[in-house]
Amino acid sequence: MLQDMLADTRFDDDFAQPADLFMRPARDSEPCQVGSIKLTGQSLSFRRNVEIYGEGAPAAYLYKVVSGAVRTYRVLADGRRQIQAFYAPGDVFGFELESEHTHSAEAIVDSRIVLIRRRAITALAARDGDVARQLWTLTARELRRVQNHTMLLVKTARERVVSFLLEMAERGPTDEPVTLPMSRQDIADYLGLTIETVSRTLTSLESVAAIALPNSRRIVLRDRAALRRLSS
Repeated sequence: MLQDMLADTRFDDDFAQPADLFMRPARDSEPCQVGSIKLTGQSLSFRRNVEIYGEGAPAAYLYKVVSGAVRTYRVLADGRRQIQAFYAPGDVFGFELESEHTHSAEAIVDSRIVLIRRRAITALAARDGDVARQLWTLTARELRRVQNHTMLLVKTARERVVSFLLEMAERGPTDEPVTLPMSRQDIADYLGLTIETVSRTLTSLESVAAIALPNSRRIVLRDRAALRRLSS
């Protein structure tokens, strides 16, 4: 059944094939803009918690989130999961230096993803200096994301949680509650903390009126200035 669905979307042999039967094809292709690079890519829908690609799979594509949210992660030798990044609509992921993925990617919620061939972008960049500069900007942005996450993991537990909330707030509309697609366990695995520590820290921030918690997925940042002081 899965092979039939993949055949319907006309992927080539080097596609990093998801291994879950709940993946369903969307439209065969659609226009996609990566930075200001306009390309046509394959469009697929992934159900919640379905793998988009796995660690060690061929890195044949770049991926752009159209709707939903994505997490990238690695499973450590002791079995713990380390989430490396979260991606929201408009974000591009799947950048690799080598020919294989060094991590896995999953849909956090039902998501639609456009897949753009890596070789198509690199070939275009080889012919067009402006495209090459844009591709370099996207790659540098991803490198900065990795560096920021590395620096985050040397902070205290409270600083990590506050920094995460501010990061999520920057991705959404100003002065609106932060709506989190990810679970508390996802947050803990991203911050290198236990879920209990994340929950205690959020409760502590609520007790000093820095945030409000209408529910587990919505957070109101009541005092952003105080939060910025707490994050450093």
